[in-house]
Amino acid sequence: MKFNDGFWLLKDGVKPYFGLQVTQVKQDRDGYSLQVATKPIRHRGDTLGGPLLGVRVHSPSEGIIGVKIDHFKHLDPTPSIPLFPDDKAISKVSFSKSPASADTSVLSAGSVSVEITENPYTLTFKSPSGRVLTSAGYKHQALYDIPYKWTIGSAANSSCLAQDISSNPNKGNSTPEMVRYIHSELNISPGELVYGLGEQFGAFVKNGQAVSIWNRDGGTSSEQAYKCVPFYITNRNYGVFINHPGEVEVEVGSEKVSRVGVSVAGESLEYFVIYGDTPLEILEKYTRLTGRPALLPAWTFGLWLSTSFLTNYDSKTVSGFLQGMKDRHCPVRVFHLDCFWMKQYEWCSFTFDPDNFPDPKSYLSELKQTYGVKICVWINPYISQISPIFEEGVKGGFFIKRKDGTPWQWDLWQPGLAVVDFTNPAASKWYLDKLESLIALGVDTFKTDFGERIPHVDVVYHDGSDPMRMHNAYAVIYNELVFNLLKKHFGEGEAVLFARSAHAGGQRFPVHWGGDCESTFEAMAETLRGGLSLTLSGFAFSSHDIGGFEGRPPPEIYHRWVAFGLFSSHSRLHGSHTYRVPWEYGEEAAKYMAKFVATKHRLMPYLYNLAIHAHLTGHPIQRAMFLEFIQDRTTHHLDRQYMFGPSLLVAPVFVPENEESEYYLPAGRWTSFFHPERTLIGPVWVKEKVPIDEIPVWVKPNTILCLGPEGTGRPDYDLDKGIEVRLYEVDEGETVTTEIPSGKGETIAGSISVERKDGEIRVGVEGSVELAAIAVHIHGVSVKEIVGGTKTGQGNVVSVEKGARDIVIKL
Repeated sequence: MKFNDGFWLLKDGVKPYFGLQVTQVKQDRDGYSLQVATKPIRHRGDTLGGPLLGVRVHSPSEGIIGVKIDHFKHLDPTPSIPLFPDDKAISKVSFSKSPASADTSVLSAGSVSVEITENPYTLTFKSPSGRVLTSAGYKHQALYDIPYKWTIGSAANSSCLAQDISSNPNKGNSTPEMVRYIHSELNISPGELVYGLGEQFGAFVKNGQAVSIWNRDGGTSSEQAYKCVPFYITNRNYGVFINHPGEVEVEVGSEKVSRVGVSVAGESLEYFVIYGDTPLEILEKYTRLTGRPALLPAWTFGLWLSTSFLTNYDSKTVSGFLQGMKDRHCPVRVFHLDCFWMKQYEWCSFTFDPDNFPDPKSYLSELKQTYGVKICVWINPYISQISPIFEEGVKGGFFIKRKDGTPWQWDLWQPGLAVVDFTNPAASKWYLDKLESLIALGVDTFKTDFGERIPHVDVVYHDGSDPMRMHNAYAVIYNELVFNLLKKHFGEGEAVLFARSAHAGGQRFPVHWGGDCESTFEAMAETLRGGLSLTLSGFAFSSHDIGGFEGRPPPEIYHRWVAFGLFSSHSRLHGSHTYRVPWEYGEEAAKYMAKFVATKHRLMPYLYNLAIHAHLTGHPIQRAMFLEFIQDRTTHHLDRQYMFGPSLLVAPVFVPENEESEYYLPAGRWTSFFHPERTLIGPVWVKEKVPIDEIPVWVKPNTILCLGPEGTGRPDYDLDKGIEVRLYEVDEGETVTTEIPSGKGETIAGSISVERKDGEIRVGVEGSVELAAIAVHIHGVSVKEIVGGTKTGQGNVVSVEKGARDIVIKL
């Protein structure tokens, strides 16, 4: 929300009450409670009248400091964002006074501290070295009464209007005179860049943008987003989480160019400043606060194939898809049936269309046995009034209601649809019973679509939740409900969703995909920006519709998107009007796809280890470049390439084949993954024409990359057997170690350590890991002899004796 007219003036009619002066400081176990006056207090008479802000400065955990600003006190509204859902809050704080001023109190929470000055009232957040991270200076916190006209375009606008007319029915179409906001600002330093705020498809660096944290179903080509998250991270060693599930309006240098302004309609605002020595450490602390991603089963990393949306399909078509993919060496691991597995107009009925699927249980069983696939079906939380279960929902009171007690309905998407009220335990049980029946038929997972267009005007929830706060939170509640059902049925580490909507904490219930995009290079770039913004907001996994959702991609875009999609954490072929099976784009497309599917299968020891670490630490798989190279300022702006874990740099191609693609390699000698004879020394910008069947993938120096055996045909196999170890530019005197997962839960099967010293490379193998070969990719070095194996004659690739534990490669 913008309150100012330029920098000096306020918009017409805006009434500010700035936090000016601390009149009382109370210390307790984990922080300070402040009384902050909104006018100068010179004598006792000045304490009469006027707003007084209650500010709580505290620490819930090491490296995190919270600031809670309250005007009118009331019981905590619902819903709220669960904090520390997987862990306990452990606060260790220390208190002191600044040596420079007696009226400056200091709160330290391990690696971060905040200085509070009383008159004028300011907050200054500092690193362990005393460097200022950011600050809330004089007049940076305020209560605003703003004329209704200035709220046009915000969710608060329609909500306030509805509430006013509801409580004053004789006023007709009149509008409320003023709307109350709480607002806070933090400084942006010169050179500081802001990222995140969920899956945002616009410019990757958020400076200069106004971002509304309000989930919408707007595709990937607008300022709207399906997954809005009130968390941002900067390149200055801190992140900020705004602990509010409703509409949060964020002005990132877009009202006052050197400040991030955050405002919410209401009487209370809380945010947390999170310090980290590295960006990954910040994400680790943030996901401890809001929840870590679940560990996904290995089979989810295989290829997902969808029937697509508006295409025609029946049991014969589906079988033809799977057989065609198998014949072309593009094995499908998860088969997804999109909307029309149910009858049209009846979404959701949770019943297979008997005209196309007369015996769904037998049919799904046959698919699974013949093709080795898992089955996913499309669902959403909306029930059409034509659905045969609609009356059940009405009679049971299972839908969100209007204030007159009738179900809230509209015609957008399905005729007269109603929205399931998951705050009603009986409604949740009713919904889950429908899904239980599908699991009994053989369904393994669900695509939990929609959950963004949740009404907030003239509605009532079963538990009395605030509709404004429920709008974003609904997505998390919906996905958590379905995820926990799958976990109950299939066990810990076996549940997965394919979800579109999310909010803070939604990362606990993966996977999330990027929503409806066009079939263009521009949309492909939008998709990557959205995914990188999402993985900078606590989400470890990211997927998208390979080829784009809308329309039919030209073959060239399809080829490029397939490569990008298979170097994403999760890979799904899906579209709107046309199928996405490769032979629709020529038989050559199937050959290209087979190459990348096989590569992803071989990378599973590496990828699944990343998934375990994501679950334990919150570190994402697809990473913006600056997460790994924070010292390299060039990486801070890169949004058309990414790190796939810490070791692989991926640069998708966004230009026609006759044009040059461009990407950046940071410092060091990098090795081409697909052409290891090619190395480049960074930092360097690379311009090249990339063949249509390739994607630039580079391996970082000092990397051990472990590949599974060729020809597994699936991602879920014994990840610790038949491993090929590839060594990339291991420096003299360096020791590098990597863990090898078993592929079953969090279990680590063993480890591989590599030491290069005095013309030798020593490879140590621990645990149940069984090596098959070692490939040495070190510039200018050749293998002369191996102890514990034999030289194969293929360059620097050597075979390893079965069971060898300590191998010496002489160079």
